[in-house]
Amino acid sequence: MFSTNPNYTKLKTHLRLAINRLKLLEKKKTELAQKARKEIAEYIAAGKSERAKIRVEHIIREDYMVEAMEIVEMYCDLVLARFGLVTQMKELDEGLAEAISSLIWVAPRMHTDVGV
Repeated sequence: MFSTNPNYTKLKTHLRLAINRLKLLEKKKTELAQKARKEIAEYIAAGKSERAKIRVEHIIREDYMVEAMEIVEMYCDLVLARFGLVTQMKELDEGLAEAISSLIWVAPRMHTDVGV
């Protein structure tokens, strides 16, 4: 009743879109972090150490997010590179299991950032 065949063209399109959006977001967040580092130096020079600590915590969180985005981008690239294998297999290949499982897990969590 509810079984449908996988839409491989849609998957391929979404993977490519995700890669492009991840690259843009990584670049944007990295540039914003560089600007924030300059602000932190100004706060420290002005003696506003508490404000600087808050900004540092935010930068650290954003740096971790950029690293996570790089890993997700790598997994998308891996699935795209082995796309022929994905379309032909009946059971999940061990080499793709981690990438596909991670993408399934991260999709709802990064959906607001990436928007795919």
